[in-house]
Amino acid sequence: MTTTAPATSPLRVAALPGLWRGSELGCQQAATRPTGWDALDRELPGGGWPSRALTEVLAPQPAIMEWRLLAPVLRQVAAGGGQIVAVAPPRQPYLPGLQLEGLDERRFVWVQAEGPAERLWVTEQLIKSNACGAVLAWLPQARPEQLRRLQVCAQSCDGLVFLCRPEPARHASSAAPLRLFAAPRPDWELEVHILKRRGPTLERPLLLASRPAGLAPLLTPRLQQPSRLLRQNLPQDVVPHAVGRPAPAPRTRRDPAIQ
Repeated sequence: MTTTAPATSPLRVAALPGLWRGSELGCQQAATRPTGWDALDRELPGGGWPSRALTEVLAPQPAIMEWRLLAPVLRQVAAGGGQIVAVAPPRQPYLPGLQLEGLDERRFVWVQAEGPAERLWVTEQLIKSNACGAVLAWLPQARPEQLRRLQVCAQSCDGLVFLCRPEPARHASSAAPLRLFAAPRPDWELEVHILKRRGPTLERPLLLASRPAGLAPLLTPRLQQPSRLLRQNLPQDVVPHAVGRPAPAPRTRRDPAIQ
């Protein structure tokens, strides 16, 4: 008498609580706030900026791109009665510009901190106090172990915590679960690279329409796309520069014998 072995069934992975596949966006356990950019929300775990965690925002020039990227969520925080604290921004915050973005100046605090140690201490105390709706700290010289300490503190903070750092920091390790790089584009756009998230790698950057609130009413249809206007006005013998500015065409070298 012969018996046949039962057919083997394919391996199935049980849907266990907390199970996360690297090919999928991770589940955000803590609360999130919409970023104000629909395209960005679709690419972030939980659909927005996370609380109880650090978020790193890297930029080529400090204190410019950060405000444009974070203005929508800061407006939400201020409208809800939360306090916004900026620690050691390299440039003095421009209050009329913040007001045009809809931020209530009564909900905004600017903390001047000079040295790296003082900036780090102030940021840590603000996170531990859990009294702010949002903390923005410029920490260009923070070391990996210091970022780990801030991340541990942030896990008990209900507010949003953003660390603003320079572009070269993208090559350094960081304990922040979410890291982004924001750069300007010619046509009033933000080019946002998601460097780190709980999910698969996003190969292409996001392009977010970002006209400054103070300029939007003044821009004519032609000025809403400066790159197209620049291309139309370029002479035929001018080669466009890689960053959008015209560069003179290379000169040909003449033979002295025929001069």
